[in-house]
Amino acid sequence: MKSFIKIFLLFFLLFSNEQKSYCNEKVWISGLKKKCPIVQMVDDLEYLKIFSLNNKINSVGDTISKPQDLEYEYYIAAIGKQSPIDFDYNKHVRKYIDIYTLERREQVSQMLGLAEMYFPLFEDYLDKYQLPLELKYLAVVESALNPLAISKTGAVGLWQFKINTGKMFNLSINSFVDERMDPDKSTEAACLYLQYLYRIFNDWHLALAAYNVGPGAINNAIARSGGETNFWKIYDNLPEAAQNYVPAFIAAAYVMSNHSRHNIVPEKPIISYSQTDTVMVSKPVNFNALAKATGIPIEIIRFLNPIFKQDYIPESTSKHSLRLPADKTTFFIKNEVEIYSKSTKPNNAESKENSAGSLQKQKIIHTVKSGDSMHKIAIIYGCTLDDIFIWNPKVDSTLSIGQSITVWINQKQLFKLNQ
Repeated sequence: MKSFIKIFLLFFLLFSNEQKSYCNEKVWISGLKKKCPIVQMVDDLEYLKIFSLNNKINSVGDTISKPQDLEYEYYIAAIGKQSPIDFDYNKHVRKYIDIYTLERREQVSQMLGLAEMYFPLFEDYLDKYQLPLELKYLAVVESALNPLAISKTGAVGLWQFKINTGKMFNLSINSFVDERMDPDKSTEAACLYLQYLYRIFNDWHLALAAYNVGPGAINNAIARSGGETNFWKIYDNLPEAAQNYVPAFIAAAYVMSNHSRHNIVPEKPIISYSQTDTVMVSKPVNFNALAKATGIPIEIIRFLNPIFKQDYIPESTSKHSLRLPADKTTFFIKNEVEIYSKSTKPNNAESKENSAGSLQKQKIIHTVKSGDSMHKIAIIYGCTLDDIFIWNPKVDSTLSIGQSITVWINQKQLFKLNQ
């Protein structure tokens, strides 16, 4: 009887520990979803309106596969055999694999569709600079392959350059044009930056982490680790962002290469680069006027031309390149004089409504409640008093309960308000 009780208690303790570990993992994933910038970028694909709603239903397989650790280790090692970058498998990598393959399947499907557009471009530049081709997966971690991605810290584009880093690589940035969002120029800048970081550390894991948090933070972690230069050995001394970064990179490489093992299939955008062509424009072009004249949805124009910040191509001494669906380029050339004539410069209200930093703005009606003031409303919706008065020309600073105030809010802000 005593032996039976001992066996029962041992079984109970083992089962309890297993359940505790599982629950902790689920809590970790749940918490990560809310605060991790990498996961937030994946979630922000919701605002990239270039996927067909009809495709979403069938874009992901019904059966969810969850391989064992040995399988993950085998397939990740297979990637590493073809690369100078070390591809390790551990619990940190597994957590990101689970997020991609279990909790973000639809977004992975969309990233696979975007990869068909951008990976050939990335590989061309990586090959040009003799860098590992697997570095293309870095853009999955940085931006989820969203060319219009903007982080909370102000980094933008596929490769998430902040303004100072962008200028360091001669990317032009002004009120209307931001070359950090140019797929070609930003990719070349990313290659140059990665080359530089690898020269500093002579280790790809450290170079990748430095791309995210800067070389100074990595050097500080090395110093606190007694001069150790192995990423996993300095892991505990790294900033949290860097701790997440390399595991997410390895997980992204695995998932993008082995998505079929998890019954995830690509969901292609409604237009690809192969279906587009470019025209050179000599005068200002307003995207709203262009959309009305050509019938091209403005979301598609923005997606194909992310470099232009306020839905507006400014006048320039050199011509700008405008990418359009191939079947619309002839129409544009025949009607460009009329399109130019209707392309007014954005006024203050339009700039607020259409800026690339805002992506698509949505009209919201705020109902005034007790305790509301103009300043409080402006703070809630991330705008200024001037914005509110422009949007509400008949409203003065005196508010009454139940009064309706119009505000324009980008979808990312709306998502945060609803959380």
